[in-house]
Amino acid sequence: MNAIVALCHFCELHGPRTLFCTEVLHSPLPQGAGSGDISGQNEQAEEEEGGIQMSSRIRSHSPAEGASADSSSPGPKKSDMCEASGCRSLAGGHPGYVSHDKETSIKYVSHQHPNHPQLFSIVRQACVRSLSCEVCPGREGPIFFGDEQHGFVFSHTFFIKDSLARGFQRWYSIITIMMDRIYLINSWPFLLGKIRGIIDELQGKALKVFEAEQYGCPQRAQRMNTAFTPFLHQRNGNAARSLTSLTNDENLWACLHTSFAWLLKACGSRLTEKLLEGAPTEDTLVQMEKLADLKEESEGWDGSEEEVKPSSQPDVVEGQELSKCSPETSLMPDCNSWNVAHRRLSVFRSLRHMRQVLGASAFRMLAWHVLMGNQVIWKARDMDLVQSAFDVLRTMLPVGCVRIIPYSDQYEEAYRCNFLGLSPHVQIPSHILSSEFAVLVEVRSATRSSLYPTLFDDEQSLNKYEFVVTSGSPVAADRVGPTILNKIEAALTNQNLSVDVVDQCLVCLKEEWMNKVKVLFKFTKVDSRPKEDTQKLLSILGAAEEDNVKLLKFWMTGLSKTYKSHLMSTVRSPTSSESRN
Repeated sequence: MNAIVALCHFCELHGPRTLFCTEVLHSPLPQGAGSGDISGQNEQAEEEEGGIQMSSRIRSHSPAEGASADSSSPGPKKSDMCEASGCRSLAGGHPGYVSHDKETSIKYVSHQHPNHPQLFSIVRQACVRSLSCEVCPGREGPIFFGDEQHGFVFSHTFFIKDSLARGFQRWYSIITIMMDRIYLINSWPFLLGKIRGIIDELQGKALKVFEAEQYGCPQRAQRMNTAFTPFLHQRNGNAARSLTSLTNDENLWACLHTSFAWLLKACGSRLTEKLLEGAPTEDTLVQMEKLADLKEESEGWDGSEEEVKPSSQPDVVEGQELSKCSPETSLMPDCNSWNVAHRRLSVFRSLRHMRQVLGASAFRMLAWHVLMGNQVIWKARDMDLVQSAFDVLRTMLPVGCVRIIPYSDQYEEAYRCNFLGLSPHVQIPSHILSSEFAVLVEVRSATRSSLYPTLFDDEQSLNKYEFVVTSGSPVAADRVGPTILNKIEAALTNQNLSVDVVDQCLVCLKEEWMNKVKVLFKFTKVDSRPKEDTQKLLSILGAAEEDNVKLLKFWMTGLSKTYKSHLMSTVRSPTSSESRN
Protein backbone atom coordinates (compact mmCIF):
# COMPACT_ATOMS: atom_id res chain seq x y z
CA MET A 1 0.00 0.00 0.00
CA ASN A 2 1.43 3.37 -1.01
CA ALA A 3 0.93 5.14 2.29
CA ILE A 4 2.80 6.57 5.28
CA VAL A 5 2.10 5.60 8.88
CA ALA A 6 3.33 8.06 11.53
CA LEU A 7 3.29 8.45 15.28
CA CYS A 8 2.72 12.06 16.37
CA HIS A 9 3.01 13.80 19.74
CA PHE A 10 1.71 17.10 21.14
CA CYS A 11 4.60 18.71 22.98
CA GLU A 12 3.67 21.24 25.66
CA LEU A 13 6.57 23.44 24.58
CA HIS A 14 6.67 23.06 20.79
CA GLY A 15 3.18 21.87 19.82
CA PRO A 16 2.47 18.98 17.40
CA ARG A 17 5.56 17.01 16.40
CA THR A 18 6.18 13.90 14.29
CA LEU A 19 8.01 11.28 16.32
CA PHE A 20 8.26 8.29 13.99
CA CYS A 21 7.04 7.40 10.50
CA THR A 22 7.24 4.40 8.18
CA GLU A 23 7.02 4.71 4.39
CA VAL A 24 7.06 2.33 1.42
CA LEU A 25 9.91 2.47 -1.09
CA HIS A 26 9.69 0.77 -4.48
CA SER A 27 13.02 2.26 -5.62
CA PRO A 28 16.52 2.00 -4.16
CA LEU A 29 16.89 3.33 -0.65
CA PRO A 30 17.73 7.03 -0.26
CA GLN A 31 21.23 8.02 0.66
CA GLY A 32 21.84 7.54 4.35
CA ALA A 33 19.41 4.63 4.77
CA GLY A 34 20.61 1.07 4.51
CA SER A 35 24.33 1.80 3.84
CA GLY A 36 26.94 0.41 6.15
CA ASP A 37 26.83 -2.51 8.53
CA ILE A 38 25.63 -2.64 12.09
CA SER A 39 27.94 -0.77 14.41
CA GLY A 40 27.79 -1.14 18.16
CA GLN A 41 24.94 -3.53 18.89
CA ASN A 42 25.01 -5.76 15.78
CA GLU A 43 21.30 -6.66 15.86
CA GLN A 44 19.20 -8.31 13.24
CA ALA A 45 15.58 -9.29 13.85
CA GLU A 46 13.72 -11.71 11.67
CA GLU A 47 10.00 -11.08 11.94
CA GLU A 48 7.24 -13.38 10.68
CA GLU A 49 3.64 -12.21 11.11
CA GLY A 50 0.69 -13.50 9.09
CA GLY A 51 2.92 -15.37 6.66
CA ILE A 52 4.96 -12.24 5.77
CA GLN A 53 8.71 -12.42 6.14
CA MET A 54 10.65 -9.22 6.65
CA SER A 55 14.14 -8.63 7.94
CA SER A 56 14.50 -5.51 10.10
CA ARG A 57 17.96 -4.06 10.54
CA ILE A 58 19.23 -1.31 12.80
CA ARG A 59 22.02 0.55 11.01
CA SER A 60 24.28 3.37 12.08
CA HIS A 61 26.81 5.72 10.50
CA SER A 62 29.95 7.39 11.49
CA PRO A 63 29.59 10.79 13.26
CA ALA A 64 30.51 12.62 10.08
CA GLU A 65 27.86 10.80 8.06
CA GLY A 66 25.30 11.39 10.77
CA ALA A 67 26.06 15.07 10.89
CA SER A 68 25.82 15.51 7.15
CA ALA A 69 22.58 13.58 6.98
CA ASP A 70 21.14 15.56 9.84
CA SER A 71 22.09 18.92 8.32
CA SER A 72 20.36 18.10 5.04
CA SER A 73 17.24 16.64 6.66
CA PRO A 74 13.98 18.50 6.12
CA GLY A 75 13.07 18.00 9.79
CA PRO A 76 12.84 20.70 12.49
CA LYS A 77 15.89 22.44 13.82
CA LYS A 78 17.69 21.20 16.90
CA SER A 79 16.57 24.26 18.84
CA ASP A 80 12.96 23.15 18.33
CA MET A 81 13.61 19.79 20.01
CA CYS A 82 13.08 19.09 23.70
CA GLU A 83 16.30 18.45 25.61
CA ALA A 84 14.88 15.29 27.19
CA SER A 85 14.03 13.76 23.77
CA GLY A 86 10.31 14.34 24.14
CA CYS A 87 10.13 15.48 20.51
CA ARG A 88 12.63 12.94 19.23
CA SER A 89 12.50 9.21 18.64
CA LEU A 90 15.85 8.32 17.06
CA ALA A 91 19.15 9.69 18.25
CA GLY A 92 21.13 12.06 16.04
CA GLY A 93 22.95 10.16 13.30
CA HIS A 94 20.63 7.13 13.50
CA PRO A 95 19.61 6.35 9.90
CA GLY A 96 16.43 4.55 10.86
CA TYR A 97 15.07 1.04 10.31
CA VAL A 98 14.73 -0.91 7.08
CA SER A 99 12.60 -3.98 6.36
CA HIS A 100 12.87 -5.96 3.11
CA ASP A 101 9.79 -7.72 1.83
CA LYS A 102 11.22 -10.79 0.12
CA GLU A 103 8.02 -11.49 -1.85
CA THR A 104 7.68 -8.13 -3.59
CA SER A 105 11.18 -6.62 -3.19
CA ILE A 106 9.59 -3.62 -1.47
CA LYS A 107 11.42 -1.82 1.34
CA TYR A 108 9.75 -0.34 4.39
CA VAL A 109 11.85 2.47 5.84
CA SER A 110 11.29 4.18 9.19
CA HIS A 111 12.70 7.59 10.22
CA GLN A 112 11.60 10.35 12.46
CA HIS A 113 10.68 12.38 9.36
CA PRO A 114 10.43 11.49 5.64
CA ASN A 115 13.56 12.42 3.71
CA HIS A 116 11.64 13.86 0.77
CA PRO A 117 10.73 17.53 1.37
CA GLN A 118 7.26 17.19 -0.19
CA LEU A 119 6.44 14.13 1.90
CA PHE A 120 7.79 15.88 4.98
CA SER A 121 5.41 18.78 4.35
CA ILE A 122 2.44 16.44 3.88
CA VAL A 123 3.21 14.47 7.05
CA ARG A 124 3.87 17.65 9.01
CA GLN A 125 0.53 19.17 8.01
CA ALA A 126 -1.34 15.94 8.80
CA CYS A 127 0.39 15.81 12.19
CA VAL A 128 -0.64 19.36 13.07
CA ARG A 129 -4.25 18.82 11.98
CA SER A 130 -4.55 15.48 13.82
CA LEU A 131 -3.51 17.10 17.14
CA SER A 132 -5.28 20.43 16.80
CA CYS A 133 -8.38 21.01 14.67
CA GLU A 134 -9.22 17.51 13.33
CA VAL A 135 -10.18 15.82 16.58
CA CYS A 136 -13.13 13.60 17.37
CA PRO A 137 -15.33 14.30 20.43
CA GLY A 138 -13.50 13.42 23.63
CA ARG A 139 -10.14 14.05 21.96
CA GLU A 140 -9.51 10.29 21.76
CA GLY A 141 -10.57 8.10 18.86
CA PRO A 142 -10.49 7.77 15.05
CA ILE A 143 -11.28 10.47 12.50
CA PHE A 144 -10.91 10.94 8.74
CA PHE A 145 -9.89 14.15 6.95
CA GLY A 146 -7.86 15.37 3.99
CA ASP A 147 -8.03 16.67 0.43
CA GLU A 148 -6.73 15.86 -3.04
CA GLN A 149 -3.71 18.14 -2.74
CA HIS A 150 -2.33 17.12 0.66
CA GLY A 151 -3.62 13.57 0.80
CA PHE A 152 -6.22 11.86 2.96
CA VAL A 153 -5.59 10.92 6.58
CA PHE A 154 -6.91 8.30 8.96
CA SER A 155 -6.05 9.60 12.42
CA HIS A 156 -6.46 7.94 15.81
CA THR A 157 -5.68 10.15 18.83
CA PHE A 158 -4.99 8.71 22.27
CA PHE A 159 -3.48 9.55 25.69
CA ILE A 160 -0.42 8.07 27.38
CA LYS A 161 -0.08 8.22 31.16
CA ASP A 162 2.79 10.40 32.51
CA SER A 163 3.13 11.18 36.20
CA LEU A 164 5.08 14.36 35.44
CA ALA A 165 2.78 15.75 32.74
CA ARG A 166 0.03 18.30 33.16
CA GLY A 167 -3.11 16.27 33.83
CA PHE A 168 -0.92 13.17 34.24
CA GLN A 169 -1.18 12.28 30.54
CA ARG A 170 0.27 13.21 27.17
CA TRP A 171 -1.47 13.40 23.82
CA TYR A 172 -0.43 11.26 20.83
CA SER A 173 -1.86 10.19 17.50
CA ILE A 174 -1.16 7.51 14.91
CA ILE A 175 -1.96 8.67 11.38
CA THR A 176 -2.13 6.88 8.03
CA ILE A 177 -1.72 9.11 4.97
CA MET A 178 -2.40 8.19 1.36
CA MET A 179 -3.70 9.83 -1.82
CA ASP A 180 -6.40 7.24 -2.58
CA ARG A 181 -9.48 8.35 -0.65
CA ILE A 182 -11.67 5.37 -1.60
CA TYR A 183 -9.00 2.84 -0.67
CA LEU A 184 -8.39 4.50 2.68
CA ILE A 185 -12.09 4.63 3.52
CA ASN A 186 -12.52 0.97 2.59
CA SER A 187 -9.57 0.15 4.87
CA TRP A 188 -11.14 1.95 7.85
CA PRO A 189 -12.28 -1.21 9.77
CA PHE A 190 -8.95 -2.93 9.23
CA LEU A 191 -6.85 0.09 10.21
CA LEU A 192 -9.03 0.85 13.22
CA GLY A 193 -8.64 -2.64 14.65
CA LYS A 194 -4.90 -2.93 14.10
CA ILE A 195 -4.00 0.61 15.20
CA ARG A 196 -6.23 0.22 18.25
CA GLY A 197 -4.20 -2.87 19.13
CA ILE A 198 -0.92 -0.91 18.91
CA ILE A 199 -2.39 1.86 21.05
CA ASP A 200 -3.63 -0.57 23.70
CA GLU A 201 -0.15 -2.07 23.96
CA LEU A 202 1.46 1.36 24.38
CA GLN A 203 -1.10 2.45 26.93
CA GLY A 204 -0.72 -0.79 28.86
CA LYS A 205 3.06 -0.38 29.14
CA ALA A 206 2.75 3.28 30.12
CA LEU A 207 0.11 2.51 32.74
CA LYS A 208 2.43 0.07 34.50
CA VAL A 209 5.19 2.70 34.64
CA PHE A 210 2.73 5.35 35.82
CA GLU A 211 1.38 3.17 38.62
CA ALA A 212 4.90 2.26 39.77
CA GLU A 213 5.95 5.93 39.86
CA GLN A 214 2.81 6.98 41.68
CA TYR A 215 3.30 4.24 44.24
CA GLY A 216 6.88 5.32 44.93
CA CYS A 217 6.34 9.07 44.78
CA PRO A 218 2.75 10.28 44.47
CA GLN A 219 2.75 13.42 42.34
CA ARG A 220 -0.78 14.57 43.11
CA ALA A 221 -0.11 15.21 46.80
CA GLN A 222 3.22 16.83 46.02
CA ARG A 223 1.60 19.24 43.57
CA MET A 224 -1.13 20.15 46.05
CA ASN A 225 1.54 21.03 48.62
CA THR A 226 3.29 23.30 46.11
CA ALA A 227 0.18 24.82 44.58
CA PHE A 228 1.58 28.36 44.66
CA THR A 229 4.86 27.42 42.98
CA PRO A 230 4.99 27.87 39.21
CA PHE A 231 4.17 24.46 37.75
CA LEU A 232 6.83 24.39 35.06
CA HIS A 233 9.64 25.03 37.53
CA GLN A 234 8.60 22.11 39.69
CA ARG A 235 9.14 19.50 37.01
CA ASN A 236 12.93 19.85 37.05
CA GLY A 237 13.17 20.18 33.27
CA ASN A 238 11.29 16.93 32.61
CA ALA A 239 8.51 18.62 30.72
CA ALA A 240 9.01 16.33 27.73
CA ARG A 241 9.85 12.74 28.62
CA SER A 242 10.52 10.35 25.77
CA LEU A 243 8.02 7.64 24.90
CA THR A 244 10.63 4.98 25.63
CA SER A 245 10.86 6.38 29.15
CA LEU A 246 7.09 6.47 29.58
CA THR A 247 6.75 2.81 28.51
CA ASN A 248 10.09 1.60 29.89
CA ASP A 249 10.79 -0.13 26.56
CA GLU A 250 14.20 0.45 24.98
CA ASN A 251 13.17 -1.48 21.86
CA LEU A 252 10.00 0.55 21.38
CA TRP A 253 10.98 2.10 18.03
CA ALA A 254 12.11 -1.20 16.55
CA CYS A 255 8.78 -2.76 17.60
CA LEU A 256 6.83 0.17 16.16
CA HIS A 257 8.74 -0.14 12.90
CA THR A 258 7.81 -3.82 12.68
CA SER A 259 4.16 -3.06 13.47
CA PHE A 260 3.92 -0.19 10.98
CA ALA A 261 5.66 -2.17 8.23
CA TRP A 262 3.35 -5.13 8.75
CA LEU A 263 0.35 -2.78 8.77
CA LEU A 264 1.32 -1.31 5.39
CA LYS A 265 1.97 -4.74 3.93
CA ALA A 266 -1.20 -6.37 5.25
CA CYS A 267 -3.46 -3.45 4.39
CA GLY A 268 -2.15 -3.43 0.84
CA SER A 269 -2.69 -7.18 0.45
CA ARG A 270 -6.20 -7.45 1.84
CA LEU A 271 -7.86 -5.44 -0.96
CA THR A 272 -7.50 -6.28 -4.64
CA GLU A 273 -8.93 -4.53 -7.68
CA LYS A 274 -11.53 -6.40 -9.70
CA LEU A 275 -13.25 -5.61 -12.95
CA LEU A 276 -16.86 -4.75 -12.22
CA GLU A 277 -19.03 -5.68 -15.18
CA GLY A 278 -22.10 -3.68 -16.00
CA ALA A 279 -25.38 -4.91 -17.41
CA PRO A 280 -25.15 -8.21 -19.31
CA THR A 281 -24.65 -7.97 -23.05
CA GLU A 282 -27.15 -9.31 -25.55
CA ASP A 283 -24.88 -12.30 -26.18
CA THR A 284 -24.91 -13.11 -22.47
CA LEU A 285 -28.69 -12.83 -22.26
CA VAL A 286 -29.19 -15.08 -25.29
CA GLN A 287 -26.79 -17.68 -23.93
CA MET A 288 -28.61 -17.67 -20.58
CA GLU A 289 -31.94 -18.16 -22.35
CA LYS A 290 -30.59 -21.04 -24.43
CA LEU A 291 -29.15 -22.75 -21.37
CA ALA A 292 -32.51 -22.40 -19.63
CA ASP A 293 -34.27 -23.93 -22.63
CA LEU A 294 -31.82 -26.82 -22.76
CA LYS A 295 -32.31 -27.41 -19.04
CA GLU A 296 -36.08 -27.53 -19.48
CA GLU A 297 -35.73 -29.95 -22.39
CA SER A 298 -33.43 -32.23 -20.43
CA GLU A 299 -35.87 -32.25 -17.51
CA GLY A 300 -38.65 -33.12 -19.94
CA TRP A 301 -36.63 -36.04 -21.31
CA ASP A 302 -35.93 -37.36 -17.82
CA GLY A 303 -39.59 -37.24 -16.84
CA SER A 304 -40.98 -38.72 -20.04
CA GLU A 305 -41.74 -42.40 -20.27
CA GLU A 306 -42.31 -42.41 -24.00
CA GLU A 307 -39.66 -43.86 -26.26
CA VAL A 308 -37.87 -41.15 -28.20
CA LYS A 309 -37.23 -42.06 -31.78
CA PRO A 310 -33.94 -40.92 -33.30
CA SER A 311 -34.30 -38.11 -35.78
CA SER A 312 -32.91 -38.31 -39.26
CA GLN A 313 -32.22 -34.56 -39.32
CA PRO A 314 -29.31 -32.91 -37.56
CA ASP A 315 -30.07 -30.87 -34.46
CA VAL A 316 -29.96 -27.10 -34.62
CA VAL A 317 -29.93 -24.70 -31.69
CA GLU A 318 -29.49 -20.97 -32.17
CA GLY A 319 -26.27 -19.53 -30.87
CA GLN A 320 -24.70 -22.90 -30.04
CA GLU A 321 -22.49 -25.36 -31.84
CA LEU A 322 -24.11 -28.73 -32.46
CA SER A 323 -22.82 -31.74 -34.27
CA LYS A 324 -24.68 -34.32 -36.26
CA CYS A 325 -24.24 -37.46 -34.21
CA SER A 326 -25.14 -40.93 -35.29
CA PRO A 327 -28.82 -41.88 -34.97
CA GLU A 328 -28.10 -44.07 -31.97
CA THR A 329 -26.52 -41.21 -30.00
CA SER A 330 -28.11 -38.07 -31.43
CA LEU A 331 -30.03 -37.37 -28.21
CA MET A 332 -27.33 -38.30 -25.74
CA PRO A 333 -25.91 -35.39 -23.69
CA ASP A 334 -22.36 -36.63 -24.27
CA CYS A 335 -22.65 -35.75 -27.96
CA ASN A 336 -21.80 -32.14 -27.20
CA SER A 337 -18.29 -33.24 -26.20
CA TRP A 338 -17.69 -33.56 -29.97
CA ASN A 339 -17.22 -29.81 -30.07
CA VAL A 340 -14.55 -29.77 -27.38
CA ALA A 341 -12.48 -32.46 -29.03
CA HIS A 342 -12.69 -30.91 -32.48
CA ARG A 343 -12.05 -27.39 -31.29
CA ARG A 344 -8.63 -28.55 -30.17
CA LEU A 345 -7.97 -29.73 -33.71
CA SER A 346 -9.17 -26.49 -35.32
CA VAL A 347 -7.44 -25.65 -38.56
CA PHE A 348 -8.45 -22.01 -38.85
CA ARG A 349 -7.00 -20.20 -35.87
CA SER A 350 -8.53 -16.75 -36.30
CA LEU A 351 -10.21 -14.42 -38.76
CA ARG A 352 -6.82 -13.03 -39.70
CA HIS A 353 -5.59 -16.55 -40.45
CA MET A 354 -8.64 -17.26 -42.61
CA ARG A 355 -8.22 -13.99 -44.51
CA GLN A 356 -4.64 -14.82 -45.36
CA VAL A 357 -5.62 -18.34 -46.45
CA LEU A 358 -8.62 -17.40 -48.60
CA GLY A 359 -7.27 -14.13 -49.92
CA ALA A 360 -8.58 -10.61 -49.33
CA SER A 361 -11.31 -10.58 -52.01
CA ALA A 362 -12.67 -14.06 -51.25
CA PHE A 363 -12.68 -13.36 -47.52
CA ARG A 364 -14.53 -10.07 -48.03
CA MET A 365 -17.23 -11.84 -50.05
CA LEU A 366 -17.58 -14.52 -47.40
CA ALA A 367 -17.65 -12.03 -44.52
CA TRP A 368 -20.24 -9.89 -46.32
CA HIS A 369 -22.63 -12.84 -46.62
CA VAL A 370 -22.03 -13.78 -42.98
CA LEU A 371 -22.89 -10.29 -41.74
CA MET A 372 -25.95 -10.02 -43.99
CA GLY A 373 -27.40 -13.26 -42.61
CA ASN A 374 -27.14 -15.22 -45.86
CA GLN A 375 -26.54 -18.95 -45.77
CA VAL A 376 -22.88 -19.95 -45.66
CA ILE A 377 -22.25 -23.44 -47.04
CA TRP A 378 -18.95 -25.31 -46.73
CA LYS A 379 -18.33 -28.50 -48.66
CA ALA A 380 -15.34 -30.52 -47.48
CA ARG A 381 -14.30 -34.01 -46.44
CA ASP A 382 -12.57 -32.75 -43.31
CA MET A 383 -15.21 -32.11 -40.64
CA ASP A 384 -12.57 -30.55 -38.39
CA LEU A 385 -11.81 -27.97 -41.05
CA VAL A 386 -15.49 -27.06 -41.45
CA GLN A 387 -16.04 -26.84 -37.71
CA SER A 388 -13.03 -24.57 -37.26
CA ALA A 389 -14.24 -22.32 -40.09
CA PHE A 390 -17.62 -21.90 -38.40
CA ASP A 391 -15.97 -21.28 -35.03
CA VAL A 392 -14.03 -18.40 -36.57
CA LEU A 393 -16.82 -16.91 -38.70
CA ARG A 394 -19.40 -16.93 -35.92
CA THR A 395 -17.33 -14.41 -33.94
CA MET A 396 -18.55 -11.70 -36.34
CA LEU A 397 -22.20 -12.24 -35.39
CA PRO A 398 -24.26 -11.89 -32.22
CA VAL A 399 -24.95 -15.19 -30.54
CA GLY A 400 -28.66 -14.96 -31.26
CA CYS A 401 -28.02 -14.79 -35.02
CA VAL A 402 -25.98 -18.00 -35.19
CA ARG A 403 -27.62 -21.28 -36.26
CA ILE A 404 -25.13 -23.99 -37.15
CA ILE A 405 -25.30 -27.47 -38.60
CA PRO A 406 -21.61 -28.40 -38.67
CA TYR A 407 -21.88 -31.41 -40.96
CA SER A 408 -24.76 -33.04 -42.79
CA ASP A 409 -25.35 -35.62 -45.50
CA GLN A 410 -28.14 -33.58 -47.06
CA TYR A 411 -28.85 -29.97 -47.81
CA GLU A 412 -30.79 -28.03 -45.17
CA GLU A 413 -32.90 -24.97 -45.90
CA ALA A 414 -31.72 -21.52 -44.90
CA TYR A 415 -34.47 -21.07 -42.32
CA ARG A 416 -32.94 -23.92 -40.31
CA CYS A 417 -29.36 -22.74 -40.37
CA ASN A 418 -27.17 -19.95 -41.69
CA PHE A 419 -23.99 -22.06 -41.33
CA LEU A 420 -24.14 -25.43 -43.06
CA GLY A 421 -21.40 -28.00 -43.49
CA LEU A 422 -21.80 -30.64 -46.21
CA SER A 423 -19.87 -33.60 -47.44
CA PRO A 424 -18.51 -33.27 -51.02
CA HIS A 425 -21.03 -35.67 -52.61
CA VAL A 426 -24.12 -33.77 -51.44
CA GLN A 427 -26.06 -32.11 -54.25
CA ILE A 428 -27.07 -28.51 -53.67
CA PRO A 429 -30.25 -27.28 -55.43
CA SER A 430 -29.53 -25.12 -58.46
CA HIS A 431 -31.64 -22.23 -57.20
CA ILE A 432 -29.42 -22.08 -54.11
CA LEU A 433 -26.24 -22.00 -56.17
CA SER A 434 -27.58 -19.08 -58.20
CA SER A 435 -29.14 -17.31 -55.25
CA GLU A 436 -27.81 -13.99 -54.00
CA PHE A 437 -28.64 -15.08 -50.45
CA ALA A 438 -26.10 -17.91 -50.26
CA VAL A 439 -22.35 -18.36 -50.58
CA LEU A 440 -20.55 -21.65 -51.21
CA VAL A 441 -17.01 -22.50 -50.11
CA GLU A 442 -15.70 -25.66 -51.75
CA VAL A 443 -12.59 -27.24 -50.27
CA ARG A 444 -10.69 -29.19 -52.91
CA SER A 445 -7.37 -30.94 -53.01
CA ALA A 446 -4.66 -28.57 -54.16
CA THR A 447 -3.12 -29.18 -57.57
CA ARG A 448 0.18 -27.64 -56.54
CA SER A 449 2.28 -28.37 -53.51
CA SER A 450 1.96 -24.88 -52.09
CA LEU A 451 -0.69 -22.34 -52.94
CA TYR A 452 0.16 -19.84 -50.22
CA PRO A 453 2.79 -19.49 -47.48
CA THR A 454 2.48 -21.68 -44.42
CA LEU A 455 1.37 -19.68 -41.39
CA PHE A 456 1.69 -22.31 -38.67
CA ASP A 457 4.28 -25.05 -38.44
CA ASP A 458 2.09 -27.97 -37.46
CA GLU A 459 0.46 -31.02 -38.94
CA GLN A 460 -2.69 -29.08 -39.80
CA SER A 461 -1.05 -27.12 -42.62
CA LEU A 462 -3.57 -25.98 -45.23
CA ASN A 463 -1.22 -26.25 -48.21
CA LYS A 464 -3.01 -29.41 -49.29
CA TYR A 465 -6.31 -27.57 -49.79
CA GLU A 466 -7.67 -25.17 -52.37
CA PHE A 467 -10.61 -22.95 -51.39
CA VAL A 468 -13.11 -21.78 -54.00
CA VAL A 469 -15.64 -19.17 -52.88
CA THR A 470 -18.66 -18.63 -55.19
CA SER A 471 -22.00 -16.89 -54.90
CA GLY A 472 -24.93 -15.92 -57.09
CA SER A 473 -24.34 -12.31 -55.98
CA PRO A 474 -20.60 -11.71 -55.80
CA VAL A 475 -19.53 -8.64 -53.85
CA ALA A 476 -17.91 -6.07 -56.11
CA ALA A 477 -14.45 -4.97 -55.08
CA ASP A 478 -15.50 -1.32 -55.14
CA ARG A 479 -18.66 -1.89 -53.10
CA VAL A 480 -18.64 0.06 -49.86
CA GLY A 481 -20.28 -2.69 -47.83
CA PRO A 482 -21.49 -2.42 -44.23
CA THR A 483 -19.50 -0.14 -41.98
CA ILE A 484 -18.69 -2.89 -39.51
CA LEU A 485 -17.11 -5.00 -42.27
CA ASN A 486 -14.74 -2.19 -43.20
CA LYS A 487 -13.74 -1.78 -39.55
CA ILE A 488 -13.18 -5.52 -39.16
CA GLU A 489 -10.93 -5.59 -42.22
CA ALA A 490 -9.01 -2.58 -40.92
CA ALA A 491 -8.37 -4.40 -37.64
CA LEU A 492 -7.31 -7.60 -39.41
CA THR A 493 -4.85 -5.80 -41.70
CA ASN A 494 -3.29 -3.86 -38.81
CA GLN A 495 -0.31 -6.02 -37.90
CA ASN A 496 0.29 -3.99 -34.75
CA LEU A 497 -2.83 -5.59 -33.24
CA SER A 498 -2.48 -9.07 -31.82
CA VAL A 499 -5.14 -11.75 -32.27
CA ASP A 500 -6.43 -11.15 -28.74
CA VAL A 501 -6.76 -7.42 -29.37
CA VAL A 502 -8.66 -8.09 -32.61
CA ASP A 503 -11.04 -10.34 -30.68
CA GLN A 504 -11.75 -7.51 -28.25
CA CYS A 505 -12.30 -5.15 -31.17
CA LEU A 506 -14.93 -7.55 -32.51
CA VAL A 507 -16.68 -7.61 -29.14
CA CYS A 508 -16.79 -3.82 -29.04
CA LEU A 509 -17.99 -3.53 -32.64
CA LYS A 510 -20.76 -6.07 -32.10
CA GLU A 511 -21.92 -4.32 -28.96
CA GLU A 512 -21.90 -0.95 -30.74
CA TRP A 513 -24.10 -2.22 -33.56
CA MET A 514 -26.36 -4.18 -31.23
CA ASN A 515 -27.10 -0.90 -29.47
CA LYS A 516 -28.14 0.54 -32.82
CA VAL A 517 -30.31 -2.52 -33.38
CA LYS A 518 -32.02 -1.94 -30.03
CA VAL A 519 -32.81 1.68 -30.93
CA LEU A 520 -34.17 0.66 -34.33
CA PHE A 521 -36.28 -2.12 -32.80
CA LYS A 522 -37.77 0.25 -30.24
CA PHE A 523 -38.41 2.85 -32.93
CA THR A 524 -40.03 0.61 -35.54
CA LYS A 525 -41.49 -2.45 -33.80
CA VAL A 526 -42.56 -0.96 -30.48
CA ASP A 527 -43.37 2.67 -31.30
CA SER A 528 -44.46 1.95 -34.93
CA ARG A 529 -42.96 5.15 -36.32
CA PRO A 530 -43.45 6.05 -40.02
CA LYS A 531 -40.78 5.34 -42.64
CA GLU A 532 -39.76 9.02 -42.87
CA ASP A 533 -38.85 9.07 -39.19
CA THR A 534 -37.06 5.75 -39.56
CA GLN A 535 -34.86 7.17 -42.33
CA LYS A 536 -33.98 10.14 -40.14
CA LEU A 537 -33.09 7.78 -37.30
CA LEU A 538 -30.87 5.67 -39.56
CA SER A 539 -29.03 8.80 -40.65
CA ILE A 540 -28.44 9.77 -37.04
CA LEU A 541 -27.16 6.26 -36.29
CA GLY A 542 -24.81 6.40 -39.27
CA ALA A 543 -26.50 3.39 -40.88
CA ALA A 544 -28.50 4.86 -43.77
CA GLU A 545 -26.67 2.82 -46.44
CA GLU A 546 -28.44 -0.20 -47.90
CA ASP A 547 -26.02 -2.78 -46.56
CA ASN A 548 -26.16 -1.27 -43.06
CA VAL A 549 -29.96 -1.38 -43.07
CA LYS A 550 -29.95 -5.05 -44.13
CA LEU A 551 -27.45 -5.83 -41.40
CA LEU A 552 -29.53 -4.11 -38.73
CA LYS A 553 -32.67 -5.97 -39.78
CA PHE A 554 -30.88 -9.32 -39.68
CA TRP A 555 -29.25 -8.61 -36.33
CA MET A 556 -32.65 -7.65 -34.95
CA THR A 557 -33.51 -11.35 -35.04
CA GLY A 558 -30.72 -11.95 -32.53
CA LEU A 559 -32.21 -9.78 -29.78
CA SER A 560 -32.91 -11.65 -26.59
CA LYS A 561 -36.42 -12.44 -25.42
CA THR A 562 -35.58 -10.69 -22.16
CA TYR A 563 -34.92 -7.39 -23.90
CA LYS A 564 -38.02 -7.62 -26.08
CA SER A 565 -40.29 -8.43 -23.14
CA HIS A 566 -38.74 -5.59 -21.16
CA LEU A 567 -39.53 -3.13 -23.94
CA MET A 568 -43.09 -4.35 -24.22
CA SER A 569 -43.64 -4.04 -20.49
CA THR A 570 -42.32 -0.46 -20.45
CA VAL A 571 -44.63 0.44 -23.31
CA ARG A 572 -47.70 -1.06 -21.65
CA SER A 573 -47.04 0.41 -18.19
CA PRO A 574 -47.81 4.10 -19.03
CA THR A 575 -51.11 3.07 -20.67
CA SER A 576 -52.15 1.01 -17.69
CA SER A 577 -51.25 3.80 -15.28
CA GLU A 578 -53.29 6.32 -17.29
CA SER A 579 -56.30 4.00 -17.35
CA ARG A 580 -56.13 3.67 -13.58
CA ASN A 581 -56.04 7.44 -13.22
